Formats: sequence, C-alpha cells, structure tokens
Amino acid sequence: MQPQEDPFTGQKSFLDGPRLPNAGGQAAILDGHRQRLRALDQLGEKAEKCCIRPDKDRDLVLVQEDEVGLLELTGPEWAELGQAIRDFRRCLPIIPFEDFGFNLDVDDPFESNTNKLRRIGGGVEALAFVDERRSVYKFFHFREGGEVGATFEFTAGGEGGQLQATAVPGSYRMLFEKLLLTHIIGMPTELVGITPEGILVAKQTLGQALADKTDVSGLDPQCLIPLPSRFLRADRDHPRLVFYDDEPWLVADTHDRNVVIAEDGSHRVIDLVAAPIPHEWLEQQTLFHDWIERARLDPHADIFAPVHDDEL
Repeated sequence: MQPQEDPFTGQKSFLDGPRLPNAGGQAAILDGHRQRLRALDQLGEKAEKCCIRPDKDRDLVLVQEDEVGLLELTGPEWAELGQAIRDFRRCLPIIPFEDFGFNLDVDDPFESNTNKLRRIGGGVEALAFVDERRSVYKFFHFREGGEVGATFEFTAGGEGGQLQATAVPGSYRMLFEKLLLTHIIGMPTELVGITPEGILVAKQTLGQALADKTDVSGLDPQCLIPLPSRFLRADRDHPRLVFYDDEPWLVADTHDRNVVIAEDGSHRVIDLVAAPIPHEWLEQQTLFHDWIERARLDPHADIFAPVHDDEL
C-alpha cells in the first residue's frame, strides 16, 4: 500500500478505510510515532535550557514557531529551541478544528455528525468518528488542568501486598506512548495532528465490532501476558504485561468494546490504558521482578521458578 493523502490534512497517510497497511506501511507509521516522541523530548530539553519549564506538557505540544521567532536572534539556546519547535511541528502539525467539519460556535461541537464525519462511538478519553472512506478518526479531549488520556499510578499495599494500579489522567507524552503501543500490539494507528485548542486527533483502521460480552481473556497471550493477581491488581479489566522497548509495561482495559475484528479476521485492540511498571517497585517486589524476567523468555512462565529435586 502506497501512502495516501489524508482528506482532512493533506498529510501522508498509510491508513485507508478497513484495509490493513502492508509491512512497509506499518513500519513507516511506527517510525513516525518514534520520531514524534524523540522530537518532543528534544523540545523539552531545549525549552529547559531557555529556563522554560511548563507544569504540563500541553504547553510544549501546542507551542508554535512564532512564539520564539524574535528571541532566536538573541542567542544559540533560543535558536536551538526554535529549530526544535519546527522539528516537532513537522511530526505533529496544528490542524484547525473546523477542517474536520465541526462548528466551534455551538456549545458541544461533537453533539452531531458533520458533512464529513459520522460518530460511531467514544468514551471518557475520546470520541470516534468515521469518514466516507471508512477510516476512523479519534478526537482526544483535554481536561481543564492540562491532562489528556489516561495512564496508571502505582501504589503499594494491596490486600496481599500486591502492587495497586489506578487509572489517572495522563499527559500528552503518555498518550503518544499509548497510541504507539496500540499500533504495535493492536490496530494500526497514526497521529493526524492536534487542534489549536489541544484536541489530539488519531486515525485508525476500521474494524468490525465484537458481539456484546465476547470473551477476550485469551487475546494474544504471546504478546499480552496475563498478569497474576498475586503481584498486581488494577482498576481496569484484563491487566496484562507487555514488553515495549524491553521495558515491562502494564496494559489493561482491553475489554470487548476495545477489541474489534480486522479485515484479516484477527482480533485487534483499538484502545487501552498503559504505563511502564516502575523499577523502584520491582526492586521491592522480588517475586514479581523474577516472574517478569522469566515471562520475558516464556509468556507461559509459572508464578514461581521451578525448583530442582536436589534443592528440596
């Protein structure tokens, strides 16, 4: 599949309706996700050198080149920041909200369909629409405090000493990571852009909804490894272990409404909640750490390591 021109942004897109991209398209999308994360990190580093430390990364994600244009002439740090902004904007362009057919003058612009998009679902984090080519566009709302999406916060002290994972509002960077993970382990997912107001727009391949209450507990156990409740409890369905860049991540919320049937007949995750499992917790939970390292090699590893007879 050759890249297409996205009908709303004119940007290059490897997604078109329900068709899955080929291996080259899949890799190109993944590379775009990684470039965006690197560009955001660089932007944060350059901003800090100019003594800019925003409380929320929303300010960085929405910054525009003309905000530091004149300051670029005052020194190399500001010139580097200007370049970092341009590099990031190439990875995440700012797209006017109206370009998607919505009307900003009404109380709730998402309340009705537009002449370009028809609503097909949504939840706490985002609303999903489909266009005439049957591509899915997801609009992620931001909260007044600057948070967006959801991630996990970890605390100790479960009933059996387990690690407790609680879903909390997240940052734009964590949302970028989540969408990258969704692309890797689930449905192909691109980032289209962000509106001036801060609404992040993602694009996905369209899949067929599952029947209500379909059992998805056995979803790809080679990749999504069920997490024993002995070690961790989460306030979202189906907590699983995923290795992303060799780091252990908690992935959950992969219930039947967040899983669809793709064009090739496979079950694909379209949404999830995710967070890296903190190293400091694993250092305190030896059994959990040991199981993760064994599960890295064998997704079906038992909770306890095997004991040889001569050690009994």
